[in-house]
Amino acid sequence: MSILSDLINLNLSESTEKIIAEYIWIGGSGMDLRSKARTLVGPVKDPSKLPKWNYDGSSTGQASGEDSEVILYPQAIFKDPFRRGNNILVMCDAYTPAGDPIPTNKRHNAAKIFSNPVVAAEEPWYGIEQEYTLLQKEVNWPLGWPIGGFPGPQGPYYCGTGADKAFGRDIVDAHYKACLYAGINISGVNGEVMPGQWEFQVGPAVGISAGDEVWTARYILERIAEVAGVVVSFDPKPIPGDWNGAGAHANYSTKSMREDGGYEIIKKAIDKLGLRHKEHIAAYGEGNERRLTGKHETADINSFKWGVANRGCSVRVGRDTEKAGKGYFEDRRPASNMDPYVVTSMIAETTIVWKP
Repeated sequence: MSILSDLINLNLSESTEKIIAEYIWIGGSGMDLRSKARTLVGPVKDPSKLPKWNYDGSSTGQASGEDSEVILYPQAIFKDPFRRGNNILVMCDAYTPAGDPIPTNKRHNAAKIFSNPVVAAEEPWYGIEQEYTLLQKEVNWPLGWPIGGFPGPQGPYYCGTGADKAFGRDIVDAHYKACLYAGINISGVNGEVMPGQWEFQVGPAVGISAGDEVWTARYILERIAEVAGVVVSFDPKPIPGDWNGAGAHANYSTKSMREDGGYEIIKKAIDKLGLRHKEHIAAYGEGNERRLTGKHETADINSFKWGVANRGCSVRVGRDTEKAGKGYFEDRRPASNMDPYVVTSMIAETTIVWKP
């Protein structure tokens, strides 16, 4: 095993200019992450300098066997925390050979929204709070829970410390450091209310980069959990009953909201979100109705309400924002399995471009 470990950690830069690029993309379910590696002649920092690549879409549920080629367009580069050195992770989106985005490519439309001059001028900032649950691989049951049984009620686990309260901290810390190494603007982590559930925050990130960074952070988490023999679940309600669900709250502000008088802009933006509540809910994640019940720190899925410092609302405004008269707000509706390209661009489109 020591020889294998030595080879895995081999520093390529000591013997070659060549690097390994791991191309990452989203598969047919909209949540399954795929990747494969290729050798490049030397270090690359600009995604536009990377070659396009292809994959068999019939094996990912994204093309038929008779016409299976799907083309990967490199969009964002991150340092590879697994191979290290000059090796890179490459976040891609997918197109037909004719150059049309495939139906599961949500990045393409998001990029169009963020490149709108009106949206770009507002410099939309995002902070995504990504919750997830760690599961025991053999039994598909949360990490730290007795097999076939339940732990004690919620209360001591949120930001908890101790072997009977925090399950999977080694994975969480490894992920935290790996994301920082990669260049992802991960701003923090914490244990969540349900035991075995954790959260990481990405941001502030501007425009399309928020989606690129969240997806790459998810990929890194899946890879670390793979090594640990643990399953990552993004199900919005992994355990039925009196247990918290998992969300991906979206903190959001525009340039106008961050300037003096921004609180009035915030209130107008929230009003617009309320008018399109059903459209947003439909795009905010599969199975979200199991989470948004009006209990466990959520608003009911069928109603829209906002408030200051109220975690039972659809949209929450912080006390600091109210006091300063400017700042950001938090859309608490997105589920943990939401597509960050869809959610971030939809919030921008509704609050900046859309006219009621």
